[in-house]
Amino acid sequence: MAATDTDLFGFLDALGIPVETHEHAPVFTVGESGAVKAGIPGAHSKNLFLKDRKGRLFLVAAGHETAIDLKRLGPLLGATGRLSFGSPDLLLEVLGVRPGSVTAFAALNDTEGRVAVILDAALVASERVNAHPLRNTATTGIASADLLRFLRATGHEPRILALPAPDCAGPAAHPSL
Repeated sequence: MAATDTDLFGFLDALGIPVETHEHAPVFTVGESGAVKAGIPGAHSKNLFLKDRKGRLFLVAAGHETAIDLKRLGPLLGATGRLSFGSPDLLLEVLGVRPGSVTAFAALNDTEGRVAVILDAALVASERVNAHPLRNTATTGIASADLLRFLRATGHEPRILALPAPDCAGPAAHPSL
């Protein structure tokens, strides 16, 4: 059974990691979250659940305004073939969340270590990172150093990379993801 936000907060507390959580109406996309983000200090994340042709899984967390070129990201990650979005069923199976609630905190549910966690260097450079606490009706802020500590405690050594931006607007550009 997937962890709940209560489980997440207990895990973080056991690690001695302080967080600040803001409750809000559900948000499903980065575009919908503008009003929510305006009142919460720190960097806000967007998260992509991706897979390659061989079924390798990636959880990519970047700043909410970061445009990511999936064609250029694949080779950087060592992916085989094109990257595509993982299905909602696979997302629920592996990370225990539904679309709209994808978050780096979902690494807590990947007890088999199936997902490689990738963090954008610009996001990690922020003092504070905000993400959904396994549900899209709240936003939880955490120090970026504590996010790294959390991920390592879940068995996920995050890869910190400068994510490739699109060369130009086109099908591979995803500024609104």
